[in-house]
Amino acid sequence: MTAPLKLISHRLCPYVQRAVIALTEKGVPFERIDIDLANKPDWFLKISPLGKTPVLVVDGTAIFESAVILEYLEETQARPLHPADPLRRAEHRGWIEYGSVILSDIAGLYTAPDEATFKFKASQLEQRFARLETRVVEPWFDSDRFSLVDAVFGPVFRYFDVFDSIGEFGILAGKPKLARWRKNLAARPSVRGAVSADYPALLRDFLMRRNSWISKLQSPVAA
Repeated sequence: MTAPLKLISHRLCPYVQRAVIALTEKGVPFERIDIDLANKPDWFLKISPLGKTPVLVVDGTAIFESAVILEYLEETQARPLHPADPLRRAEHRGWIEYGSVILSDIAGLYTAPDEATFKFKASQLEQRFARLETRVVEPWFDSDRFSLVDAVFGPVFRYFDVFDSIGEFGILAGKPKLARWRKNLAARPSVRGAVSADYPALLRDFLMRRNSWISKLQSPVAA
């Protein structure tokens, strides 16, 4: 009998959440091992060439990078989350990359040092989501079948649960399809279970320590 999969994780990492959601949707047992990315253990650096999470350890072999992990799970586990049609599958892979670009933009938002930069990043994100609004086919990204694209955007929208408690930045405003999709994702057990109950508090603390514009917008009570 093969050893259970081990997922090396960080509690806030959205890329880890993708892997957790996919593993959960597929019903694959795994052990989650959280590390502190600010104080990376030596054993982790030995198995993660880029020093990033997630890393999936399979029978002693370390697989790094979330996109690679998702594809490995598709190739080796039941309950596929990709479309069967090659063209639609390729399109979905493109939107997964789009989700990664949005995550990079979100990082730019919460690290913006001043109001002008923050507003520029918010406008950039609003345009990204406006494009996404034109593609979504509810109730999930591509109609009635939960896919890897959904697994990618669950963690994306989760940021806004905390952002919305800080202020209204207009990023998701006026996008009814995204609002309904976001609500559906938030209710999905695999998406909910991808983080611990204290995730919002951990994220607020993380944002406070950025010494950025959004840090200044948070009240001491919220932090």
